[in-house]
Amino acid sequence: MKKVILAVVALAVALAVFGVVRKSNAPPQIPFAKAMRDTISNQLSTNGKVEPGEYIDVRVESPGLVKSVRVRNGDSVRKGQALAELSEPGLDQELAAAMAREAQARAAMQTADAGGPSSGLAEIDAGLSRARNDRDAAERNLESLQRLQQKQAAAAYDVEQARQAVGSLDVQIKSLEQRRAALVGKGDLANLEARVREAEANVQRAKDSIARDTITAPMDGTIYDLPARAGSYLNAGAPVASIGKLDPVRVRVYVDEPELGRVTVGARVRITWDALPGKEWTGVVEKLPTEIVALGSRQVGEVLCTIGNPMRELLPGTNVNAFILTQVVENALTVPKTSVRRENGTGVYVLGQDNTLRWQSVRLGASDALRIEVVSGLSDGDAVAEAPEQSLKNGERVQPVLR
Repeated sequence: MKKVILAVVALAVALAVFGVVRKSNAPPQIPFAKAMRDTISNQLSTNGKVEPGEYIDVRVESPGLVKSVRVRNGDSVRKGQALAELSEPGLDQELAAAMAREAQARAAMQTADAGGPSSGLAEIDAGLSRARNDRDAAERNLESLQRLQQKQAAAAYDVEQARQAVGSLDVQIKSLEQRRAALVGKGDLANLEARVREAEANVQRAKDSIARDTITAPMDGTIYDLPARAGSYLNAGAPVASIGKLDPVRVRVYVDEPELGRVTVGARVRITWDALPGKEWTGVVEKLPTEIVALGSRQVGEVLCTIGNPMRELLPGTNVNAFILTQVVENALTVPKTSVRRENGTGVYVLGQDNTLRWQSVRLGASDALRIEVVSGLSDGDAVAEAPEQSLKNGERVQPVLR
């Protein structure tokens, strides 16, 4: 019985040894992938900042207190629309005083047009009225005496006295008329007209100053910054609001100096924003940088891109992620990057019909994260070995595992 057990054990050991030896002599299992047609896209990933496509910073011309703000951040406004009202100290009083001076000047002008002050005119007009009435009476008396003289009923002396009385009244009337005309001269009228014009100009100047205290929008657009607050005091030149056009927007993309050669005008750009995950915006490169600037520890060129923003979700000042498409190769013959080896040049191991490896030199082109273009050396459908961690030999037999 013991001999039987020993024989069984010996057989099992022998079979195990045979299996190990056979397995050690078996060809290795190697994963293979086929060369296939694909589109290779290269993109440059970086960051950027959103700016309005067109904008104006609205500032105050003169200092004043903000009485009210009529818009809110994010509002769409039209050119000429009121944004805020200021209250400049003393302007209302200045306008009232200017209007009072204008009224005085006009009153003086009306008096001059009427011939002079009313009290002086009344006195002269009354004297003229009496003198003209007296002359009419004297004229009637002279005519009566002349008729009587013709009938030899009146003396020549009396007629002459009556004639002198009429002449004396004519002199008196002429003197009064000259006094009346002398109340307002041509020079006085010119001075009064000048005073009226000056008063009108002062009133308009005060009104213009008050009108400037209503801050209006200089363009159509969207309010994206509104530093003005009701009750705050603004010095001359202080900002009230920023208005811009937000569709499209401009994105200032920061590209590291060594990567700038990959960027071209018109290249497609994709933008994402961490605050709105899952959304993206697209556009094109508009302008390449003209200088290199420091950005923290980086040396970058600022690439300007035009990005569509139809929903106006991208706001000026937003920090975004930018992806610039730098290269696209359509219908390229590609293999996995893991299949390319650099042994006596650049090449791949191709699977032969008898499951043996054949070293094939290749010339490579564009690549993306996973695949690389083979410009020459392979044909469609060629199976190439991956397993970059394994050492392979030309002519070696393998067990292919196609992926």
